[in-house]
Amino acid sequence: MLSREDNERVTRTGPGTPLGQLMRAYWQPVALVSEMSGERPVKAIRVLSEDLVLFRRDDTTGPDSWGLVGRYCAHRGVDLAYGRRENGGLRCLYHGWLYGPDGRCLEQPAEPAHSEFAAKVRIPSYPCAERNGIVFAYLGTGTPPPFPAYDCFRAPKEYTFAFKGWWECNWLQGVEGGIDPSHVSFLHRFVGADPREVYGQQFSEEVAGTGKKLSELVGTNFRPDIEVERAAHGLRVLALRDLTEDVRHVRITNLVFPNAFVVPFGNGKAFCQWHVPIDDENHYWFMILYDFEEPTDQETLLAQRLAEVSLPDYRPLRGRANDWGFDPVEQRELTYTGMGLDINVHDQWAVESMGPVQDRTVERLGVSDRAVTANRRLLLKAISAFENGNPVPGLPLDPAAAEELTGPAAVDTITPAAGWEAAWRQRESQRRARSPWAGREVRGAQR
Repeated sequence: MLSREDNERVTRTGPGTPLGQLMRAYWQPVALVSEMSGERPVKAIRVLSEDLVLFRRDDTTGPDSWGLVGRYCAHRGVDLAYGRRENGGLRCLYHGWLYGPDGRCLEQPAEPAHSEFAAKVRIPSYPCAERNGIVFAYLGTGTPPPFPAYDCFRAPKEYTFAFKGWWECNWLQGVEGGIDPSHVSFLHRFVGADPREVYGQQFSEEVAGTGKKLSELVGTNFRPDIEVERAAHGLRVLALRDLTEDVRHVRITNLVFPNAFVVPFGNGKAFCQWHVPIDDENHYWFMILYDFEEPTDQETLLAQRLAEVSLPDYRPLRGRANDWGFDPVEQRELTYTGMGLDINVHDQWAVESMGPVQDRTVERLGVSDRAVTANRRLLLKAISAFENGNPVPGLPLDPAAAEELTGPAAVDTITPAAGWEAAWRQRESQRRARSPWAGREVRGAQR
């Protein structure tokens, strides 16, 4: 459990809070490129409890053609989310004040022609960059850090798929769900016939020599050995399950500090998922799925995801208001949760059901929660380090340091029980060697 003070410290992210300042030092996802297409690529954005407007500039093209500025005009507080895109900026509808993507006021048409008032006016603005279907923003101060050389950023666009969703809870609940390796034995279990041909069913293959699917074996082997290691990107979490006397299931997930994780996603795939605060009681998860072997079927993946959300806010169709679609008959006869086949809904229920901000002063953690407790220790330590101007995980200060932040290796494989460490490293290297785009070296995976 955490003290009340520490629980506040690791959950509150608004402007001026210690954690909010730390998270602003990293590039954060703010929108999907796909939601900014069409006739009007302008959108109100709320991130880290700050109201902003994202827009595609009308004077340039490419991945850097984005502006992110404060939502309200400095003149009379009018909403710039309705502004006109003109001359690379946004013009307020009320009195015509024009703001550039750097937040500077460029024109004040009603003021005297000789006035220098505009030069004194500026609204908040933040640098943006586009990466594989997501617009990222640097919300901190000073020069933005370079992007790390993670697989999700290096994969060619045609080998990726990006999406997002709104969860009604604090960001940390989403991250802690993603790095918890023991919950898959229960939360995503099937109790009836397994009709798996849907999104998120990465445990459907049969394990040779057992006559059983991996999903069944993971469900019955519910006490994995969990190891947590520090890494340059944050944490590496290994969950080891002995499926038989000679066969071991090795699953490696990664915390990408401070608010993302990388997990394996079936044969040849993985995804990086960020949990970005809207405010302290709501957040978006953003995902880049990447495939090491073949181009992604982006149309099919998009159709699967859109079937579960309502636009334009990407709120799930299942949620607290309708009991996450809970069906007692389904729970008895098909899925462990009774909440449908989409494992994303299962994860959503788990973290939303804790409440808007989980009270960690009353929880009771065990050995199986090693990844969760390790992350909290790392987060508290990093908040203090950042306050004192010291280095924090996964934050490269120059391009050379960024090139050292690679991978991280996300593994879901079956190995011999003996020599499993060498086996998974060899298979990961072979996978990368076969990939049309990934390097051969399994960097950042040394113990």
